[in-house]
Amino acid sequence: MVQYDFLDASFGALADPTRRGILEHLGRGPATVSALAERFEMTLTGIKKHIKLLEDAGMVATNKRGRVRWCELGANALDREMAWMQGYRRMMEGRMDRLGEFLERTEPGNEHKDRQ
Repeated sequence: MVQYDFLDASFGALADPTRRGILEHLGRGPATVSALAERFEMTLTGIKKHIKLLEDAGMVATNKRGRVRWCELGANALDREMAWMQGYRRMMEGRMDRLGEFLERTEPGNEHKDRQ
């Protein structure tokens, strides 16, 4: 069976609007954990939980400079996730194409099309 653990971590991280907001904020540049907590009106403990999930998915990287923890976008550019979604989309489009062909063949008045 194919393993999709990376999808679970990525889509789980993206499922929350606060985490999507954090990624959008970090897309403009690095920020401290304290600044993120203030920006999203959360406790330090709450924002750290969100950051940990994003970090586990490779979407955020953190580093400590002195007594301050900084966050920035991580290395996960969602390439694997996009490749999976594109493959899934191709599969679904193929199914819809086959359904359309079937409906055309079975539409009343089109029974003779298969014989030509």
